[in-house]
Amino acid sequence: MPHIQGVQRDAVLLFPASLDEYITDDNPVRFIDAFVDQLDLQELGFRRAVAAPTGRPAYHPGDLLKLYIYGYLNRLRSSRLLERESHRNVELIWLLKKLTPDFKTIADFRKDNLQPLQKVCRAFTLLCKELELFGGELVAIDGSKFKAWNNRKRNWNDEKLKRALQEIDHKITSYLQELDAHDRQDPNPPRLTALELQARIEQLRVRQEQYQTLREELAASGESQISLTDPDSRSMSIGQGVEVCYNVQVVTDAKHKLIVANDVTNDPTDSDQLAPMAIGAKEVLGVETLEATADMGYAHGEQVKQCESAKIVAYVPKPHTSRSQRKGLFTKDDFRYDAIDDAYTCPNGAVLTFRFQTTEKGRETRYYATNACGVCPIKARCTENKRGRRLTRWVDEHILEEMEQRVQTRPEILRQRKELVEHVFGTMKRHMQHGYFLLKTLAKVRAEFSLTVLTYNLKRVIAIMGVPKLLAALLDQAILEKWLSQPDMQVLVKLIEWIDRWLCRMMKRDAKFPTRTSRVFTHSDAGLGRTA
Repeated sequence: MPHIQGVQRDAVLLFPASLDEYITDDNPVRFIDAFVDQLDLQELGFRRAVAAPTGRPAYHPGDLLKLYIYGYLNRLRSSRLLERESHRNVELIWLLKKLTPDFKTIADFRKDNLQPLQKVCRAFTLLCKELELFGGELVAIDGSKFKAWNNRKRNWNDEKLKRALQEIDHKITSYLQELDAHDRQDPNPPRLTALELQARIEQLRVRQEQYQTLREELAASGESQISLTDPDSRSMSIGQGVEVCYNVQVVTDAKHKLIVANDVTNDPTDSDQLAPMAIGAKEVLGVETLEATADMGYAHGEQVKQCESAKIVAYVPKPHTSRSQRKGLFTKDDFRYDAIDDAYTCPNGAVLTFRFQTTEKGRETRYYATNACGVCPIKARCTENKRGRRLTRWVDEHILEEMEQRVQTRPEILRQRKELVEHVFGTMKRHMQHGYFLLKTLAKVRAEFSLTVLTYNLKRVIAIMGVPKLLAALLDQAILEKWLSQPDMQVLVKLIEWIDRWLCRMMKRDAKFPTRTSRVFTHSDAGLGRTA
């Protein structure tokens, strides 16, 4: 049997009559085109959404937005790659209607529309809510480190600067000794001439001055480190060591594992992120109460307290950070607290009563102690303090005790957390290849990550519903919205057809994608989150 043969390169081919015939009905570019067209780009804040009356015509922001969504969906984030693909990619040729913007125009669009890009991500999240793709009962929170556009060698802290200055001082001393050898006519001549040594010393003195200036700037800023390429990035611990990164936060809903809320910070830890992320997800979902789970890196009393005030039930495991445990001594968990008497009972039966209350690191802390430690037979197993064992208790520690009880009662929620949120970062970093940022500074990387979140959710929604049904749902939303804003007979006819289709879907409870009319999606929802 012969191999499959291609056609001759100089053969005359009969192409389809139109470019549209190359794009199948289930191609994601059809939804990208329809989704962007129904957005009010001027209301979202895009620059040049309204054409200027004079001057050279600009590209419509909708076309450039479609280009970016398509690019991030297909691992094309660089403006130069997007420019190249716009010339040869049939899907992009169809999507942009044969427009071919240059890389500078493409890059400037992303740089100049930071807030609008985040609002577009929110608009798609609200569309997912309209399609009832969120359960609104349980969310999982997690963070990951994404590399910043800043080399480790261009990130400094006070210790690194101090060490670098010491090395320069050592080298200058060494070069000065070699110059002295020149002056003494040493029989073993140095490796460098006197002029070369003086040039080296001058270079080191310039670098020394630069490091001194950096050290002064670091002290004046109040920060623990400074980055030279991307000033907002920070050195953070990752699985393979230390890198200059940003801390990316996401909240996923349990129903379809879609991202509800996201943020980017330069805080190396997650301890202050539980409440902001959970409250942000609750606002998007529009529910009265919400359950939220996270790993022990989010365990922070004040954050759990804020969640409780916002009617969010948190499930966060208690971290094991006791120094007594590492020394083989009794930990605080071995002491039993009596809320009525406000006292602790030690393993030997002695009672530690309340002594005083103070403020430590912004937390109101209560101290408990007993006089029985001096004659206790197991004191060596309890404390190394000659004055005896003392316990501290946060004034609102009952909130953490209640959460610990919830975690012990429902351990399956913590196991479910791994299934809900941890795969998200694996998909972004490995499959989508979005594990590093192309832009610099916190405001820009937040906009860049919003595009990553948008395309991640879009991939999952297409897998859940399919492009044709997603397009039909989007069309239903657009028809109803247009009628509410500008009623006329033609739109009324389409509205009646839409109601007819909706009634048919309500009769089929096993429909693959649900719709409802309790809330109408509007463009302003992307910025304000209000209902019509």
